[in-house]
Amino acid sequence: MTRTLGLRKYTPSATNPLANIVNDQVVTTAPKNKGAESLHAPDGATAVIVLADGTAIWGKGIGAAGEAVGEVCFNTSMTGYQEIMTDPSYAGQIITFTFPHIGNTGTNPEDIETTTPAARGCILRADITDPASWRAHQHYDDWLKSHNLPGISGIDTRRLTRKIRDGGAPSGVICHAPNGHFDIPALIAKARDWPGLEGMDLAIEVTTRQNYTWDETEWAIGEGYGKLTAPKHKVVAIDYGIKRNILRCLASHGCDVTVVPANASAEDILSHNPDGIFLSNGPGDPAATGEYAVPVLQTLIDSGKPIFGICLGHQLLARALGCQTSKMHQGHRGGNQPVKDLVTGRVEITSQNHGFAVDATTLPDGVTESHVSLFDGSNEGLRVEGKPIFSIQYHPEASPGPTDSHYLFERFVGLMDGI
Repeated sequence: MTRTLGLRKYTPSATNPLANIVNDQVVTTAPKNKGAESLHAPDGATAVIVLADGTAIWGKGIGAAGEAVGEVCFNTSMTGYQEIMTDPSYAGQIITFTFPHIGNTGTNPEDIETTTPAARGCILRADITDPASWRAHQHYDDWLKSHNLPGISGIDTRRLTRKIRDGGAPSGVICHAPNGHFDIPALIAKARDWPGLEGMDLAIEVTTRQNYTWDETEWAIGEGYGKLTAPKHKVVAIDYGIKRNILRCLASHGCDVTVVPANASAEDILSHNPDGIFLSNGPGDPAATGEYAVPVLQTLIDSGKPIFGICLGHQLLARALGCQTSKMHQGHRGGNQPVKDLVTGRVEITSQNHGFAVDATTLPDGVTESHVSLFDGSNEGLRVEGKPIFSIQYHPEASPGPTDSHYLFERFVGLMDGI
């Protein structure tokens, strides 16, 4: 059984400024190297996650040795940890997996959403499970090391999740030190100095640097990924951090896709003479990315072309239409999120990953809210009256997650067909 090593707040005492209470024991060190301070971990601990409020959570190191700083969030999905770690929307974030059995399907070169993982590290309850899947090519721990991603296991993820739920997603530093030595005051300082995702444009960091085409279709058992052979529509996808399975879904619906960078001009996009324009998911604050994306989108809206946006693309479209966005308390991340279609009354179980949301109270005339979250009532979709334009906050490509929302790709194709 994995030992949970504990969560305590680092509070220097009056008599010993380097004292920390961990599992009811006092851990101290002496100053060294001209006042540099180091705190020895409790027995068995080789990693720690330190939050900006001084909380230190001790555990066992997994993946690569080293440090990573970012926003600490949680994901409730029971499957798809490899897809989650490679989702560009997780740029700048350390992911707490609430499901305990991470690693049981191993890793493989197919279940990735981008070549270079965007997440900065991961937090697990149990030791990494040995792979037990015929598709596994590599152990999850080895995969983390191959991408220089640090992680921590053996902690109380329920308690950490409650902390995030109650206090919001904090800044934190994950440190994997096999020798068990940690400079806790320095780690706290790093967590506090990290500016956070609000105001941060991360789409420009994960976007493609040049145009490329995509014709790979969805995976099928015994066949793998297919190829688009009879394209029906030309689509330009703006890459704010696009996932490969979104591109596969578009290709599977007959779309010949050209992917362009996040900062592509409206002239460049329209020069491809697309039948439709797709706005992708991505990380960071839509207000920051919107500084250069919104003027482009306003031109594209005026072009009359069908437009379909997902996640960050939804938020950027909303801002281009005159709406406001804001940082959420904890965000929505998981494959079990209920969303109601306000037009049909249908409830979909959806896959989601976002920390910002569209403020539905700021929707202008002519823009209608189409979907809402049944968790907290936040906006999950919009449509423009009289124009072939719509967007949703969640992930209909379901990688990972349920396939309830695949119909949205059909809706986009229908708009291009003039239906």
